[in-house]
Amino acid sequence: MIKRAAAIYSIIVGISMLTMWLMFYAVGGIPELETEPVRILMHIAAELATAAALLVGGWGLLTLKPWGRQVYLLATGALLYTMIQSPGYFLQNGELGFVAMFAVLFVLAVLLLVNMMKTS
Repeated sequence: MIKRAAAIYSIIVGISMLTMWLMFYAVGGIPELETEPVRILMHIAAELATAAALLVGGWGLLTLKPWGRQVYLLATGALLYTMIQSPGYFLQNGELGFVAMFAVLFVLAVLLLVNMMKTS
């Protein structure tokens, strides 16, 4: 049960991260591409790598691949980092809805991670 929940969470968050960056780009919502292109491109690359790892780890868990758990754990570690770092941007801009979203997703990720670490 917990593996399935972790897998579904991982896949949904991975898809959401990809979708969010595509939407921001499509509407011109990444002004740092003009002002801080190197920093923001490195940030986006890290987030896209995290999203890809979440998708692969979630799929691995769902399909009971022997490597699925390890990839999930690695991806969730990357996700926790980005969920601590990324809200600062939105908090500084007064976008509290995004901050709340990150807080909820962070708590869910930690709960799933702790439970996954208890299982083999």
